[in-house]
Amino acid sequence: MAVQMAAIIVGGVLGGIQLDKWLVLEFPIFTLVLTLLSVFLAMYYFIKDVIKK
Repeated sequence: MAVQMAAIIVGGVLGGIQLDKWLVLEFPIFTLVLTLLSVFLAMYYFIKDVIKK
């Protein structure tokens, strides 16, 4: 479960960094937004898994 959560968060961070580089933005808005979304998504999967057990 921890590896899955880490993969979701790292994927969000790396995806945001790549989008910010590709769009050449001054403020890293995609890194910020995708990081927050991936953390919430990882927490959702964790809670869903805990409730299921």
